[in-house]
Amino acid sequence: MTLKLRTLSAVFLFCLPFSVPAAAAQTPGEDPYADLRIEDASPSGSYLAGRYASRQRETDIAARYIARALESDPNNPLLIERAFTLEVSSGNIEAATRFAKRVLEFNDQHRLSLLVLGLEAVREGRQAVARENFTKAGYTPIGELTSALLSAWSYAADNNLTGAMAELDKLKRNQAFENFRLFHAAMIADLTNDRTRAEANYVAAYEKAGTSLRVVQAYGNYLERTGRADKAKDVYELFLRATQQNPLIEAALNRVKAGGEPGHFVEGAEAGIAEALYSIAGALTDERSIDIALIYARLALSMKPGFPEGQTLLGEIYNEMKLHRQAIAAYQDVPTDSPLRSSAEIQIATSLNQLEQPDEAVKTLKALIAREPENYNALLALGNLYRLNEKWLDAADAYTQALARIDEPGEEQWSVYYFRGIAWERAGKWANAEPDFRKALRFQPEQAAVLNYLGYSLIEKRLNLDEAFKMVEKAVSLRPNDGYIVDSLGWAHFQLGNYDEAVELLERAAGLRPEDPVINDHLGDALWRIGRTLEAKFQWQYALDSKPTDADAEKIRKKLKDGLPALDPAKEPPTASGTEKPNRS
Repeated sequence: MTLKLRTLSAVFLFCLPFSVPAAAAQTPGEDPYADLRIEDASPSGSYLAGRYASRQRETDIAARYIARALESDPNNPLLIERAFTLEVSSGNIEAATRFAKRVLEFNDQHRLSLLVLGLEAVREGRQAVARENFTKAGYTPIGELTSALLSAWSYAADNNLTGAMAELDKLKRNQAFENFRLFHAAMIADLTNDRTRAEANYVAAYEKAGTSLRVVQAYGNYLERTGRADKAKDVYELFLRATQQNPLIEAALNRVKAGGEPGHFVEGAEAGIAEALYSIAGALTDERSIDIALIYARLALSMKPGFPEGQTLLGEIYNEMKLHRQAIAAYQDVPTDSPLRSSAEIQIATSLNQLEQPDEAVKTLKALIAREPENYNALLALGNLYRLNEKWLDAADAYTQALARIDEPGEEQWSVYYFRGIAWERAGKWANAEPDFRKALRFQPEQAAVLNYLGYSLIEKRLNLDEAFKMVEKAVSLRPNDGYIVDSLGWAHFQLGNYDEAVELLERAAGLRPEDPVINDHLGDALWRIGRTLEAKFQWQYALDSKPTDADAEKIRKKLKDGLPALDPAKEPPTASGTEKPNRS
């Protein structure tokens, strides 16, 4: 981010502490910002710090600084509106509601303020007032969808099915909203005990969106409650066959098998509104709309506190924003009795690792595995964690344990064999690595990453070079714009003595991945072999400046000093079987 010079010195005073709480996970109830001493900030400094924190999406910090700035300028419309938005984004709905009323004093069409006050009216049982606010807020495409869904649920709160369906019928004007219309029409008819209309809309929603988790959950739940457990079982099993795993559907399937009795998927109108806001938030998680998704997720949780799916989505949004401390807090609030709790703990570990706390991440996963020793996903996550932190043997062991939890590992586990192969190879155990790579390829013969890694490794080891060369060529054909894979093919030509072809490919790879030290080092080697020694030294220096590993840096320095050793003309290029292994680098 570029800051104007006149604001830089003021912002710098406040930006340093922002990284302090973000670097550590907090225990529940602990204030991660206690050391910021916001009460000591000047009004102008508070405003600048609040703006800076807002741009970094540290909304909870920003809200505190803007509140501090408001103390000295309490009627400033800009500050009031900014404070309102920050409080909503931070989940401080009570404070946001107070600010919303003030925002409407100078902007009576402010959509988000109308929405927040409409939700307050729903909670207080003032449904007509709620609908009035929702209607006023419905002047953008997302506003139209939100207004119709929330107004419909407000009518449901009054047990007015006719009014609810009239609101949902407004969505027929936009075909993109049809799935929302059918799904919510089904749930509202279900809640208001109109079984005929519920049945018709559930079936229509399922036929149009049978891959939607929420549609499958709600429809299966309805089938269970209406005496069709066998059909519900079929719906759940079909979904699991298509998606492999899902803890919510697995829990529902286990309930059916045990003869359990489900409650209503949506218990009441407020829960229905939460479902609507959650559904919209889940559809808005691209980079351009992620901030709106955060607000909608927060509003969903305000209507249904402890909503496990909402808490999980909130964590996903924060991780997408790279706000891992906030993501951890969101995942920690997933109820311990929810089927999503185990997944939340895996995500907590992932976020801890992003915060450079790998030991805490491992501790979190090991605690989960101790509690659930058959948890395949937790063991897989542990293997990934070890691999990312280059603890190769630990990673291989965790992957082995994960595979042991699968009765018959199949195509779905190709990546586990691939990752375990990487771990074995990096640990220097090629005899273990090669079979894993080949097994991954048996499951996924068109998987470019595996073809590239195995082919590249064989080339480096001068083994089965004809086969290896074909593997890397195939990988390049599958992913022609992947710099790493193009580099592998270029390096294969280099190893075979085809230096002109190597230069052409390695120059292309360096263009695709100019920041990679290994690719630039390879290009330097190839340039040297065709006599372009000055360019070779430039590439080696560039590679050295691109943060190579310590071992690679030492080799590059030696080449900068002495160049490559002359080729031995008495030695032939390596054979197809790779039995001859001349040193060519």
